[in-house]
Amino acid sequence: MMQHHILSDGAWAELTLAQQMANIGSESYRAAKWLSKNRADNAEKAFERMQELVDLTLAYGRRDAPNRKSLLRELCRFRELFCDAFLREDQSELAALNRYLDQFAAIANRR
Repeated sequence: MMQHHILSDGAWAELTLAQQMANIGSESYRAAKWLSKNRADNAEKAFERMQELVDLTLAYGRRDAPNRKSLLRELCRFRELFCDAFLREDQSELAALNRYLDQFAAIANRR
């Protein structure tokens, strides 16, 4: 069941890439935090929400961007790395991936 159903109606496409990535980062931080606290149920829910936001970005994000293909490839690579680190419970790698997303939050907050 989609947790972010309100965003699937097109509102997600209205956000900037930085805002989309910052929202993905919020959920990825939650997933890592709950995983570190041995709260697998909460970690899994945050992980699923992060996946939904990635899916929304892949489907609706920056359709008009001239470099869309590169953006989508990078997002898919991020997902691959995050899923691997999450399943291995590699806190160091999860922290590194979350630091990658920090730059998008900083950009989104400046606007």
